[in-house]
Parts: sequence; C-alpha cells; structure tokens
Amino acid sequence: MNFSWLNDLFAQHQQLLVFINVLLQQLGLPVPAVPTMMFQASQVTHWLSLPALLLAAVCASLLADLIWYQAGKQFGYRILKFLCRMSINPGSCVNQTEQRFARWGIWSVVFGKFIPGFSTVAPPVAGALGMSRSQFLLASAIGAALWAGLALVAGYALQAQIAILLALLATHGIRLALVFGAILASWIGWKFWQKKRFERMAAIPHIQASDLQALLQQGQQAQIIDLRSPALAAEAGLLPGALQTELSRLADLSEQLSRDTLTVTFCACPGDASAIHAAHRLQALGFTQVRPLRGGFDAWQQAMQSK
Repeated sequence: MNFSWLNDLFAQHQQLLVFINVLLQQLGLPVPAVPTMMFQASQVTHWLSLPALLLAAVCASLLADLIWYQAGKQFGYRILKFLCRMSINPGSCVNQTEQRFARWGIWSVVFGKFIPGFSTVAPPVAGALGMSRSQFLLASAIGAALWAGLALVAGYALQAQIAILLALLATHGIRLALVFGAILASWIGWKFWQKKRFERMAAIPHIQASDLQALLQQGQQAQIIDLRSPALAAEAGLLPGALQTELSRLADLSEQLSRDTLTVTFCACPGDASAIHAAHRLQALGFTQVRPLRGGFDAWQQAMQSK
C-alpha cells in the first residue's frame, strides 16, 4: 500500500492540517490530534519550524475553547449535559466534571487537555461558573501550549522511530489496520457493555417529582440526598431539606440516616446516572426504601412551576 500521496499532502499543508485537526478534536469530534502533530513534527528538518506548528495548534485550541466557553456562559449546565449525553456511556459525566473543576479550579483548564474527554467539557463549565474570559483564555492558552508543545517535541525527537513506523505501515498497512480495528472494536464493545449494565441498574423503581411533592405536603418524612456539586447547586438552586454529598462520601452520610425511611437520591446527569448508582449503594448498605428522583432537579423545578 503506497502512502506517498498522504506524505505529500501533509508536507505541503502542515500548519493548516494541524489547525484543522486540533480544531475538530477540541470541538468534540473523535479525531485524534496528537498523532498528527507528532507526525508533522517528525517531518521538519530543523526545530525552528516547530513554533509555526505550535502556533497553529494553540490558535485552533483557543478558538474551540472560546466557542464552548461562550456556550457555557449562555446556556449554563444544559450545554454540559448535552455534551455528556453524546458519549457512549454518559454515566456520571456531569458530576465527575463538576467535581474535577471544583477541586482543581483554573488548573482544570490548564491540564484538562491531557485528560481524554475532559478537554471538551472543561470550557463550558468554566463559562457556566463565571470564570472571567481573560483568565480562561490565559489558562487555555497555557494548557494548549503545554499539550501541543509536548506532542511536537516528542514527534521531532522520535523522527527515526516514526520513519520506521511509516515504513511498517507501507509494508503491512492492512494487517496493522486490522489489529487496530480489533482493538478499537473491543474498546467500543466494552463501553457498550458498560452502557447495557447501567441500563439494567436503571430498572430500579424511581419516584416522580410530583409524587415526592405530594408526600412532603402530607407530612411524610423523607431523606433527600443531593448528589450535585456545590457549584451547580448554588447556581441552579436547592431542594428544601436535601443533604448534599458525593458518591465517594455516601457511605459516611448513610451512618447519619435511617435505613427504614423513604430515601430519595437525585442529581443533574443524563439518565439520573449518579442518583441510580447512589440508590444501589444505599440498598447494599441496608436501606429498604430508596428511590432515585426521575429527571433530577430539573423535574423538581418543573413540578414546582406547574403547581
């Protein structure tokens, strides 16, 4: 298989290809940018050619990040839930992202480029939480420069090894593609298995927001556990009487609760993922009346507005 035409294309439009590749990846498309940057860096004859590639990568990353930042600023956490819903297995995507951002702050923007998937969801969270645009752009630029710079330097330093890899591709391209395809198929299969496993977990009985409101109005006792991050709870509002915690601290909170009282868990994630996981953990701890709130806090707000 002859890849000379591909080599010619990359050689003639190095900066443009890096810019487009990085832009598409940072916008959320499954287009790996690191291999492209490493390959382009391996083709240069002098290290002074690297700054132009670095500039192209940083500009593309900043443009994509600014788009997501503005989306987060305008639409809040709705854009984050949209991004998490597009993944193969949304799981606890929203809560994990919130917790990372709350724990790391501005550093989550700087080092988020090195965490697969997080580099796309960090900018809208920064916008939703009100990080200033200048602070965000500075952190984003530093992060993009570190991420792209390491890839370019690695590509330049590994020129000989990359040349050997290209020769192998030219000789055994179809076989290597089959091996890579098998690995990718296995990974996707594992992800879909996780998704199916979660769907089985989601069969646990839920409680509707209107039913919970009616029970509370009748004076029935209920223990309500809020699994959203403090930042999201402060922005969107609180459910009266709810106890706030994280999945990792749920066991500690359970020691303070009655195991025979109605216990309602809720979150702000696609498919009520964190609330469902929390409900199963509480059942394993001996709680007899655990119900995830269907639709989470959004459903509660809608039920309150419709009264």
